[in-house]
Amino acid sequence: MPRLIAKPTVVPAAGRPPKIIEEFVGRVNSQTSALSIAKMTSPSGWREPGQTPEFDEYTIVLKGELQVETREAIHTVAAGQAVIVHAGEWVRYGTPGAAGAEYIAVCLPAFALATVHRDE
Repeated sequence: MPRLIAKPTVVPAAGRPPKIIEEFVGRVNSQTSALSIAKMTSPSGWREPGQTPEFDEYTIVLKGELQVETREAIHTVAAGQAVIVHAGEWVRYGTPGAAGAEYIAVCLPAFALATVHRDE
């Protein structure tokens, strides 16, 4: 039977300045561990610590630009583009552009603080 998700839950975000994470599907809002789907609204200048997550992350940028830094390169993902970061790969996300970014992130399995493994 279909299950309506009437609204997201705002969950705490890493990095500065603060961004807004609205989880629609995931461990917090729907008690779903198989995957998580969240809308991110990230201000200009936001940057989070590097991480080596145990989940794959699929990201679609809706507005602005998202910077995705790996050990090999720095990618700029523009509105209308997507990026996939695989489990076990070190990554750092940021929005250095003047407009910040709005994007959808899907994590498989669902995002969990215990499995994100952020840098110290």
